[in-house]
Formats: sequence, C-alpha cells, structure tokens
Amino acid sequence: MSEPSRKPDPERFTARRGTLWMDRGMTFLIKLGGVGIIAGVCAMFVFIVWQVIPLFRHATVEPVRTVKLGLPEKALLGFDEWEELPFAYEAGNRFVTFFDLKNGAAPTRAALEIPESARVESARYNRARQDLVLGLSDGSFMRGIILYEPRFDKSGKRTITARVRTDGPHPLGEAGQALIQADYGQAEGRRLAAGLQNIGGKNRLFVQTFSQKRSLMGEGKVVPGRHFDLTDLIPENEHIAQVRVLATADGLIVSTQEGEIHYLFDDGESFSLRQSFYPFGDLGDRQIAQMGFVFGDVSLVCVGAQGHNRVFSLLRPEDENMRLWRQTKEFPKIAGGADIFDYSVRNKAFLVGGDRALSLRYNTTENVRWEGTFDFAVRAASIGPKYTSLNLIDGEGNLRIYALEDPHPEAGWKAFFGKIWYEGASAPDYTWQSSNANDDSEAKLSLIPLIFGTLKGTFFALLFALPISIMAAIYTSQFLHPRIKAFVKPLMEIMASLPSVVLGFLGALWLAPLLDTRVPSVLAMLIIVPGAAMVFGWAWTQLPIQYRKHIRPGRELFVAVPIVLLAAWAGWELGPWIERVLFVVQDPSTGVQTADFRLWWPQVTGISYDQRNSLVVGFMMGFAVIPIIFTIAEDALNNVPSALTSGSLALGASRWQTCRRIVLPTAAAGIFSALMIGFGRAVGETMIVVMATGNTPIMDWNIFSGMRTLSANIAMELPEAPQGSTHYRALFLGAVVLFVFTFLLNTAAEVMRQRLRDKYKTL
Repeated sequence: MSEPSRKPDPERFTARRGTLWMDRGMTFLIKLGGVGIIAGVCAMFVFIVWQVIPLFRHATVEPVRTVKLGLPEKALLGFDEWEELPFAYEAGNRFVTFFDLKNGAAPTRAALEIPESARVESARYNRARQDLVLGLSDGSFMRGIILYEPRFDKSGKRTITARVRTDGPHPLGEAGQALIQADYGQAEGRRLAAGLQNIGGKNRLFVQTFSQKRSLMGEGKVVPGRHFDLTDLIPENEHIAQVRVLATADGLIVSTQEGEIHYLFDDGESFSLRQSFYPFGDLGDRQIAQMGFVFGDVSLVCVGAQGHNRVFSLLRPEDENMRLWRQTKEFPKIAGGADIFDYSVRNKAFLVGGDRALSLRYNTTENVRWEGTFDFAVRAASIGPKYTSLNLIDGEGNLRIYALEDPHPEAGWKAFFGKIWYEGASAPDYTWQSSNANDDSEAKLSLIPLIFGTLKGTFFALLFALPISIMAAIYTSQFLHPRIKAFVKPLMEIMASLPSVVLGFLGALWLAPLLDTRVPSVLAMLIIVPGAAMVFGWAWTQLPIQYRKHIRPGRELFVAVPIVLLAAWAGWELGPWIERVLFVVQDPSTGVQTADFRLWWPQVTGISYDQRNSLVVGFMMGFAVIPIIFTIAEDALNNVPSALTSGSLALGASRWQTCRRIVLPTAAAGIFSALMIGFGRAVGETMIVVMATGNTPIMDWNIFSGMRTLSANIAMELPEAPQGSTHYRALFLGAVVLFVFTFLLNTAAEVMRQRLRDKYKTL
C-alpha cells in the first residue's frame, strides 16, 4: 500500500527573520568596510598632499609698520638678530646710532675710535660678519664691529644691548690719500683688505694681507703681511669702479666702468690676474649697476644698467685645474635697472630693485620668489636676519617694515624634478643631499635620483624573481605530481611571511660579504645552471619511452634537482679558476698582477664596485617577491577550466603544447596581475634596500653600485627631519610620487588585465 503523498510546506523555503537580519547586517558591514577602506586611502592621500602644498607657494610680503627715523640719504642700516635694536651709520660720522624699535626709547650712540686726524670717507656694511669697513682720509682702513648681547633680569625679561668694538686703523693705500672704497675678508689664519684711491683722476687698487696664527691659547694677534699696488693688473684703458674681497681672503673681484670683471688671485707670494669676463657682453649691456655676493661668497650677482640679472659661481670646470667664475644662473630682466642689492644671511636669497620696485630671488633654484611695487621711492632695502621681514627706507628716511613669509624658498618644481647647478659643481645635475650645514653642502632635494634608484632596485629584483617565479608556477601547476604539489605550494606561501627586515639583515651580513669575493662564481652559476636545466629538459624528451616510463609524470623533479644542484656546485667551484684566467689586473697599491674581480671591474669599465650593491639587493628583494608572484600565477594557472586541458590532451597535444597554447593564454590576465603585484611589492620595499645596499642616491645602472629608493629615503630621513621644514615636506613629496606612481601602475595593469581577459575569454 503506497504512502499518501505529502503536500509541500511553503514555510520550509522561507528564510527566518533572524537570518535575513543577519544577511542584511553583514551586507551593510561589508559595504561599510569597503567604503571605509576607500575613505581611509583617500584621507591618507589628502593628508600627504596637504603637507606638500606649501612647498609650491610663492613668498608673500605684507606691511607691518612705519617708524620715523629721519635717516640721511646715504646711511647704512643694519639689524640685530631679533630686529629690535637696528643701527644706522653715515660716512663722515664718528659714531653709530642705535634705534630701540621694541620699547620706542630715544636713539643711543656708540663712538667709533677714529683718529682725530682722520675722517671716514667711505663705509661698507658686511651683514654676515656684522661689521663696518671704513675707509679713512689718511689712506688707512678700520673696522667697526657691532656686538649684540641679550641680557635677562631676575624676572626673565630680555634686554638687547649693543656696543661697537674698533679694529684698526691699518695702513692700506698711499698715505694722505683718501680711500673712496674699502673691503675686507677673513678666513682661517689669513685676512685680506682692499681699497680704492683716486690718484691723478684715476682709481688705483691697493691690497694688504694679514696673518693670524692659532695656538693652544686661542687665536693670536693679527700681523700685517704683504702690501701690493694691483692697478697695473687692470687694463690701462679701463677705469676701476668697484672692488669686492672674497670671504676666503685669497682673492678679489674688480669691476670697471666699461662693464668688465677681473678676478685677482693670491697664490701666497703675489697676486695675478686669473680671469676677466664681461657679464653682459653678449647682451650689449656694458655697464654693471650692482655687484654683490649671495650668502657664502661663492656666487656673484651682477645686475646690468639695463636690468639684466646674471649669477656667476666660482667652480672648477672639467677642463681646468683651477677655480674660475662661470655663469650658472640667469634671472628675468629687472624693469628700469637696479640700484638696490641685498642678500639673506640665512639662505641663498637676494633682493634687487630700484626706485619703486623690488624683486626677491633665490639663487639656487633660479626662481623669482616675489615681486612688488610701492607708492613711495625706495632708497634702500634689506632682508631681515631671520628671513622673515623686508626693511625698506623711503625717500624721507623712514623705516618701513614688511612681514615676509617664505618658509620654503629652496623648493619648487625645478628643485625637485629639474637639473640644478649647485655652487661648486662643474655642471647642472640631479642631486639629493638633504644636509645644509654650509654652502658646500647646501640642501639639494632632487627626487630624480630616488626615483631612478627605485626603478633600478625594482628592475634587478624582477630580473631575478620573474623567471624563477613564473617558471616555478607553470611547472607546479601543470607538471608537478599532486602529492608533491601539496607540499611545495604551502612552502612557497610560508616564504612570503618572512619579514623583510630579516631578509635585509641576511643580505647585509651574510650574502653581501659572501658575494663580494665570489662574483665570478655567481656569473658562472647564472650561465651553467639554466643551461644544464635546458639540456636536461631536451635530453629527457629525447629518451625512448621505455626509459621514461619508469618515472611517473610529475616526478621528473627527482631527476632534475640533483643535476641542477650539481651544475650550481660546478659553477661555484669554477668561479675562482675563471677569475684567475679572465680577471687579472695590476693592484694599484702594490703594482703586482693579481686576480681580483673587485679590482678588475673599476679599472676596465671605469665605474665603481661596492660590496653592498644592486646584485645583493636583486637577490634578496627577488627572494621576497618570488612567493607573491608564484602564488598568484599558480592560482591563475589552476583556474583554467579542466575541460580545455582535457580536450587538448585528447586531441593529441602534449602537456607542454597544452600549457603553451591553451593554459598560458587563458591565464594571461592572472599572470599579468601577479607580475604587477610583484612589481608593486618591489617598488615599496624598504628594509631590504636600507640594509643591503649603500643607500647612495646616485644615477647609475651599474649592477655593482648601490642606490637609494623613495621608500628607503623616507624611512631613513623622516625621523631626523624637523617637522614643517622643507626637508620634512620634501620627504612627503617623495611619498606622493610613490603613491601616484603605484596608483598609475596599478591602473594601467588593471586596464591591461581586462584587455587580456577579453582577448582570451573565447578560448
């Protein structure tokens, strides 16, 4: 008797309310998580960009106040570090006047110890040394050194006091003839003074050297040395206009009314005319309106009567064995010429202009930071000691103070991505050198060497990783026995979990010293091992089936591995023999013929050899990238439908033909994704590069030299960069470049992946 049929229960197909709520909740959480990740990435990018934006802002100048001082027309104005107690001096006076800007107290005077029989005929203020160089009517010169000192009372209130210390007078020109110009320079152990006297209607040039010995008790007394009349070194048909002494006290710059500049150098015994040039000869501007040094006295700013502005730097040209002046910068023309010049004592900025217009320019980057016009005639102008103000003297002798905001004058597109002609360099170049202790190590912030180093490290890492990882993925997926594959793939995935700091540690302390003496062995292995593997593969296919049938398909590995290991051992042992035969060179220290690849490489190729080099980085970074590429590529190969491979084999194709013509095209999109992910992993690697290479920011494809990458540079220098400084923000700019680079790379990879998928989806 048959059982009665049961009616279907509709409620058995209805989900419970709790299940629906759980499904909706999880869906919401997944969406929220995805949106949160996107928002987090965008927020990080916005934060990084926000730190970078100030680097590309121009300077701003805003009026602060006007102080009525009633300064004479030709008065010199100097400031203390705090800009609270400036001083003024006019040639002819025997005192310096100080003005209390902070408290508004009455001006005070400090006397200069000028001989009663002499009068001050000329004066020049050196802002870097805080002294006045005075030319006297009797042919001597003296210095008035301005000394500021902060004092604090019991309540902690600060008061700035000032005094003047006099040095001299010292004989310079002919006795009884007034010095119409005087200048002074000092360096370690030597001093140099230069002056002009108008004798017989022509300016004559005189110099006086001084020496100062240092003992255990400190600096000794300044002793006069040699005296010279250098007028005859200047062509007779030219008239001397200005003279400037170098801060190194071993030379001077002389300009003439005819627009030519002469460089006179002291070789220790006498002065010689080392160089002559016309700053604006090719422009038809034969007169020099202004001439002065930027901070460091290595770059000379010249302004022509027609407003042309060029900078010449003292450097050693590649074809010369001495330092000469060469044009390194050319700025936009100054409308109406320029009779005002001043420089910053904090950086390489300088101020030029005339009448009612001023222009603030930065020498290193050849950038105009600010330009402005005023509704009053500007008699004189100076940059504040801290580069935070501009101090102008108007036609009535009043002091007009302007706030200057320019925290990153050395920044700009050209500074980060263009070639810069730095002081002392023989040519423009891309350079990263973040320290700026003095003018010799001025901050150099080009990101190009770091971008180059990133690409170089990635290239050598992928050069090592791609063949191994892709071939291993193909063999594991298509040829390896399933039982062996069950061990190989998890082992490769475990390799991906190794910390990069451990790999960097091994690369620096184990691999680099090991490869340092066995480079020929490595080169031999790179040739012998792949060759042995290819020969084995070809020989295996040529064996009759009655021999190959004893080894099941997928287990050929047990035969291939010993042969590959034997080939590696043979290459390693052949290395020293190859070195003795091919890499023999003369040891420069002993003159003996020796077999040493480390000496052979630089002597033959002319490029350097470093122990921690790109070869080491390629091996260790490649070791970190191999598991990632292998895992993703192997998954892509395994995801090829089995119907395609079975059909190919059934039609008589071999396993290799099936892999090459069916599996690889079908999995091409996934393999390409694996390559791009591996590329991104190599680009962002930090610790391996920091520890396993020399971290030198150079642009050299030499495999035996190091590099510095963007990520490694950020990791090394960000902890030491002052927050908000140009260096700090430049490191964030490197992060933006790295971010944009990986974003564009991943976008291009995704577009390519979709095209490959569309191309092979019909297989």
